[in-house]
Amino acid sequence: MKRVAVIEDNPDNRLLVRAILEDHYELTEFASGQEALDAMPADPPDVILLDISLPEMDGTEVLAMIRKNENLRDLPVVALTAHAMVGDRERFLAAGFDQYISKPILEPDKLVAVVAGLLAAGEA
Repeated sequence: MKRVAVIEDNPDNRLLVRAILEDHYELTEFASGQEALDAMPADPPDVILLDISLPEMDGTEVLAMIRKNENLRDLPVVALTAHAMVGDRERFLAAGFDQYISKPILEPDKLVAVVAGLLAAGEA
């Protein structure tokens, strides 16, 4: 089963993502970027869902660290964020995220499709 890492400090948001994806993927949850950066290199997931507004280190900083790590740099990373103003999607994609999903997640099927699409692209 493919593995998805969820880096999200809000337990309610982690619960929602788990409810949407747990029937499709094995999930690993992290409440902070540093926790994820410490654990993921030894056991990399197939896709990362990364919140932008995290304590201590925001999602763009975490993404930069992921891209510097040879065990993680090629993994697809989805910005999962409440930053949903005009231009935010483009800004996060330009920062190096592979996809962007805004919160709250109103279309669960879209999240499933984005993860499936990234996994399929990685197998091609």
